[in-house]
Amino acid sequence: MSNLLFDQPGPRARRRIRIATAVGAVAVLALLALAVRQFAVGGQLDADRWSPYATWPMWRYLLNGLWATALAAVVSAALAMAAGLALALGRLSRRRWVRMSAGAYVEVVRTVPALLLVYVVLFALPRYGLDLPLFWKLVVPLAVSNAAAFAEIFRAGVLSVERGQGEAGLAVGLTQGQTMRLIILPQAARRVLPSIVSQSVGLLKDTSLGFVVSYAELLYSGKILATYNGLLIQTYIVVALIYLVVNASLSKLARTLDARDTPGVRRLRERPARA
Repeated sequence: MSNLLFDQPGPRARRRIRIATAVGAVAVLALLALAVRQFAVGGQLDADRWSPYATWPMWRYLLNGLWATALAAVVSAALAMAAGLALALGRLSRRRWVRMSAGAYVEVVRTVPALLLVYVVLFALPRYGLDLPLFWKLVVPLAVSNAAAFAEIFRAGVLSVERGQGEAGLAVGLTQGQTMRLIILPQAARRVLPSIVSQSVGLLKDTSLGFVVSYAELLYSGKILATYNGLLIQTYIVVALIYLVVNASLSKLARTLDARDTPGVRRLRERPARA
């Protein structure tokens, strides 16, 4: 899907990318080595400070936080994708007022930080008598924020489908709605699947905003645990590693899906080369 939205980099650009990647990797490794050295000097690498994380109660507590994170992410993603699809169809509508309303929502919400939306749900809505349960104080702002991103993903997918597909559906007697539902959307959904997974990775990381509303997601659970056992650095390193494993797995899934091109996408990629 990314190749449909952006041009492939040329030889010079690829060379610059490789050089920048190498320099960045060396810089990161140097910072990691410095951090490890400082931890060793401060006694943070002593076995007795890490031994508590070899026990099941510690991991059970963190895994409960991970489950809460996954639940919030899944529900937020489901709501955001449903709203995003509706917004994408609205932006493609022939009715000007629908198109402008959906476009205004997308353009405005994309510029608003998710944290600000969390504060709106946490502080502003209760003043007007709408005090949501703790879980929804995190899920609702995440769904509202990510709906705009999903809308643009779905819209790009629909626009990537060849116009002849829709014309063929109309030619055989299908209505505009049936053509979109039965022909266009299935192809578009498969093409944007890698982008959907990538956006879901970002949404999963955004659940860390749960600490603002005291929702017991992974990061907030780590904060409570560090306060209890006094192992601040060790706890946050373990939490960071859990995030790393989960997000890296989802990113790998996105790359795998992106590599499985549909014939239509492959033809679109090959068309400039033939010209």
